[in-house]
Order: sequence, then structure tokens, then C-alpha cells
Amino acid sequence: MILYILRHASAGARRRNPLLDRKRGLDKEGKQQCLMIGAYLNALGIGFDAIISSPLKRSLQTASLVATEIGFEQKIAADASLEPSGRFADFEALLARHAQQENVLVVGHNPNLSQFAGALIGQRGGRANLRLRKASLARIDASRRPAQLLGLIDTRALRQFQSSVAKGSRKAAKK
Repeated sequence: MILYILRHASAGARRRNPLLDRKRGLDKEGKQQCLMIGAYLNALGIGFDAIISSPLKRSLQTASLVATEIGFEQKIAADASLEPSGRFADFEALLARHAQQENVLVVGHNPNLSQFAGALIGQRGGRANLRLRKASLARIDASRRPAQLLGLIDTRALRQFQSSVAKGSRKAAKK
């Protein structure tokens, strides 16, 4: 399975009340980040057999906006293992349930998503240190252990690439 791990997009400031924080949605920047990630996935021709999200609003919105952008028409599943308090053992069980699928996208939170990715790609019980900014997407070959990190992109890099392409890729000729 190729596992895509997406940290939820920008959702503004954290709320002190945990119940209110669960309902915190994406801000304008976060919605733009989702469209950019969706455009990136479309450009690469990547589709998903399943999209699974944390049940928190900002993750579900991220998953939904990306799914809409790439034309994913199935139901997005919610799984508690992707919540900020999720445990790696539960995440591994989630992966086991989807092991027969080719491409799976999971959407969740830090710090556990970074820890989960690091545990997957770490050698023999060790952990790799992987930084996932908001709306960062890691591509991991999880079909073997240790898993292999195939790529990592965030919207800052995509925005930079997009602006350089818009300007043109050729350097101006000297006169």
C-alpha cells in the first residue's frame, strides 16, 4: 500500500476549550492549501481507494476539500486513531484493515501524524524524525517494514513552484 499522510490545513488559533477546539474549522488560507494539494495530486494523476480522516472538523474539512478537488466520490471514513490523542497501535490496526488497497490517504493532526510516520519508516523500533507542517503531504510505501518515505511536500513549496512556473521557467537571456 502507498500511504499518503496529510496533516490538516490551516485552521487558525487553537481554542482553550477542548470541546470548542474539536469544532474549529479551516480558515481561508487552509481552504486554499486544500485546493493546492488537490491540484498537486491531480497533476500527478493520483487517486485513492480510501480517504480516512480524524473526526475533528478541521481534518474532515481538509479531507473533503481535497477529495472534491480530485474527484473522489466515495464516503470519507472517520477514525479516532487519527485524532490528536490517537495511539500508534490503533493507527497500525487502521492500516491493517486497508492493507489490500493500493493508495490510501489519511488526514489528521500533529504531533501524532509525524510520530506515526516516523515509527513506520524507522529502523527496528527506532523512530525517524519527520516534520509535517500544516497541509504537508508525506508519501510512504507501507507495504514493507520498515516503510519507505517516497516523498514529502508542503504547500509552501507548492506555492513557490507555482509562482516560478507562472513567471516562466526560462531565465532571461543576457543582452
